[in-house]
Order: sequence, then structure tokens, then C-alpha cells
Amino acid sequence: MKKIRILLADDHDIVLRGLRPLIESEPGWEICGEARNGREAVVMAAELDAQVVVLDVGMPELNGIEATRQIIHARPGTRVLIITGDDAESLVHQVLAAGARGFLLKTECAGKIVPAIKALCEQKSYLNSRAAEVVLESYLIGGIEPGQASPGGLTVREREIVQFLAGGLSNKEVAAQLGVSAKTVESHRAAIMRKLGFTAFSELVRYAVRNHFVEP
Repeated sequence: MKKIRILLADDHDIVLRGLRPLIESEPGWEICGEARNGREAVVMAAELDAQVVVLDVGMPELNGIEATRQIIHARPGTRVLIITGDDAESLVHQVLAAGARGFLLKTECAGKIVPAIKALCEQKSYLNSRAAEVVLESYLIGGIEPGQASPGGLTVREREIVQFLAGGLSNKEVAAQLGVSAKTVESHRAAIMRKLGFTAFSELVRYAVRNHFVEP
């Protein structure tokens, strides 16, 4: 029997403890690791050769949407299942555009995590009823399609900086996290504000919350 290597990524131990027995009850499924932040999830997905990554949207350091982008970019064959407490239309679009092929609310995991992972292992998608409704509505009205550009056309580095700044870190603290100078962060910050047409930092924070870079 071929082993299925699954990486769990959530910053709440209670969620990890709840998911582990559900997944380990399936023959041939192996939890190869547990990540506590988005950046760790990206690294571990590659290092541990995970075939499926179960990933929370609201992760520290790198949110689940950006982590998904980086995981898929590094390993296109990896399947990402997003779990979240929010099924807002904008979030569904962003998750699918990032490359995830599964979407579940955390309240649904007890009954649906196993069939969701099975679907992803069979190279299928698995969307809960709300996500499927969003996709259908977009198709019917010719609206936003999964795969479109990220909010505001920001670069990978700019999206990282938005998450850090909106999370309350100073320019100097962001610089330390990314291994760059504070001046570089300030330049990125100015470019971000210019791209998004913002003049006040409070606008950037609201943007970050609205687009799920940080949790409210």
C-alpha cells in the first residue's frame, strides 16, 4: 500500500490534536510533520516530501494564502487543503487563486477531513457547500475566476511585509524577520502604500484584515 504523507499546519495545538486521530485512522496515511506557522509549513512541505498539506488560513509569520502560493510554486504536485473559521466570498477566491484545491470550515473537519484528503489524493478538488456556491456564482455571472492576480498586484515580499506590519511589527522588527535592512522595509512600505493608493497606515490595516493577511 502506498503511503500518503500529510503535513498539518495550524498554530493551535487543540486543532492539531483533533485532526491527528482522524487522519491516522486511515490505512496508509502518515502525518509526516506539524507546522506552527506559515513559513515553517513552506519549508516542511518541501523537506518532508508532503503530498497533502492541511493548512490553516490564519497562520503567523506567513498567512495560509501566501504559504499556499509558495508551497505550490516550489512543489506543483503538492495538494493543499485549507481549513478556516471563515467562508467569506473574498477568502474563497483568494484560497483558490493561490492554488489550494480543498476548502473546509474547521467546524466541518470532524466529518469531512477524511473524504477531503481522499479527494485531493485522487487529484480531485474538495470544496464545502459555501465554497462551491461561490465558484458557481462567479462562473454564472462571469465574475472573478480562481487564478486571477493577488489583491492589489503586490509581490510576494510585499504581501509578507503587509502581514507583518498589520500584525503590529515595526519596520525594524520586520527587517529582522526578513533579514533585510529597515531602510529596505521602509522602501517596500512606501511602494505598497503607493500601489494600493493609501495615505494612512490605518487603511493598510483594514486592507490586511479584509484580505485575510491578518485576523481581526
